[in-house]
Amino acid sequence: MYNVAIVGAGPAGIFAALEITKLKPEWKVVLIEKGDRIEKRKCLLREGYAKCPTCKKCGLLCGWGGAGAFSDGKLTLTPDVGGHLDDYMSRDKVEELIDYADKYYLEFGATEEVFGTDMKVFRELERQASLAELKLVHSPVRHLGTERSLDVLKNMQDYLDKRITIRNDVSAKNLIVECEQVKGLILDNGEEIRAEYTIIAPGREGADWLTKEFSQNKIGMVNNAVDVGVRVELPAPVFEPLTSKLYESKLIYHSPTFGDEVRTFCMNPNGEVVQENYNGIATVNGHSYAEKTTNNTNFALLVSEKFTEPFKEPIQYGQHIASLANMLGGGILVQRFGDLLDGRRSTPERIKASILTPTLSCATPGDLSLVIPYRQMTSIIEMLYALDKIAPGTASRYTLLYGIEVKFYSARVKLTNELETEGVKNLFAIGDGAGVTRGLIQASASGVHAARVICSR
Repeated sequence: MYNVAIVGAGPAGIFAALEITKLKPEWKVVLIEKGDRIEKRKCLLREGYAKCPTCKKCGLLCGWGGAGAFSDGKLTLTPDVGGHLDDYMSRDKVEELIDYADKYYLEFGATEEVFGTDMKVFRELERQASLAELKLVHSPVRHLGTERSLDVLKNMQDYLDKRITIRNDVSAKNLIVECEQVKGLILDNGEEIRAEYTIIAPGREGADWLTKEFSQNKIGMVNNAVDVGVRVELPAPVFEPLTSKLYESKLIYHSPTFGDEVRTFCMNPNGEVVQENYNGIATVNGHSYAEKTTNNTNFALLVSEKFTEPFKEPIQYGQHIASLANMLGGGILVQRFGDLLDGRRSTPERIKASILTPTLSCATPGDLSLVIPYRQMTSIIEMLYALDKIAPGTASRYTLLYGIEVKFYSARVKLTNELETEGVKNLFAIGDGAGVTRGLIQASASGVHAARVICSR
């Protein structure tokens, strides 16, 4: 019998465990993670494979640290981006949680430098953005880099190893709910874990499981927006006027044709484009490193669509679009912006004749207009032209677009202000998989908050 069972060893689950061991060191805690320990995690693509072998459990997404383990480790230190925690508590409270979680990262080895703190520089860039009808969000960033991020997570794993039970390579299958109160969970090997409190933090990779399991237990859900788009890659000097000052530029645009919100996401100066595998579907992402650099910068352009009743399948919608790209290209598609505008597919010859060398060499040259719906594609094109006004060269014919980038956020769980489910007592849902957060620092903060609530009871 455990005091607390935690599902998912991403930042939300890890920080919940860290805070519980700090407040209640005598408690018995078990953390369930379906992937490997941090030192055993690997991705064959990162080790030189030409094509993603679509592993049963994607090494980039599953394992200690979650999907953020191999990311470039950007901690965006503001409530304005990266989640919805301010829907459950005051802004002051969210800021306190973010600052507290940030100190945890520093304690375990994060770098000291924070980008974007010079408000005079930010105001000038904000002015330039406004002239292009773009909103620049003030978002100070602590950048770890992929290598340092792995070190920090390893330090956290080693620390918790001595204080809680960590179970790797096993998945949560079902919740145990009796009389509208959670009593633990059943693992995929049939083992039963009994606990007074259960924290669900499966990340985006486990969002589909969360949605189905919560639906079976009649736990209320609300549709989240669906984020579908492309990853843009261009020469690093194009965005250097922004990235050299802010590192990551959070820019929001409302497209004139449809009024949809388009936003930049996960900007990686001198980084590389990478492939991920969500349950057999290849999607695209980006990384940057503390030491290793490339000549390119990449970032996502995501179009958010908020659907209404009777639509209830945001994850399946995103999976369907991504699967179309996989069908046409056998994985990730890449297209030059000029070819897209000319209504023709990119070919290996046209890609080779460009001034830009793709960092994701396994991507197949093709035609993204056969995959991305007209509405989203129009909004992406309009955003690229808006960005070109503040970063000339963005709308170059050589700019590369990779698809599909899609964020599989689950339907958002109906939660109390304590992040406890409304339908089942002692069950908490946190992090990206619960639709509560959309980034490392707010996911970490949500874990701290849930842990404090549990320990106070």
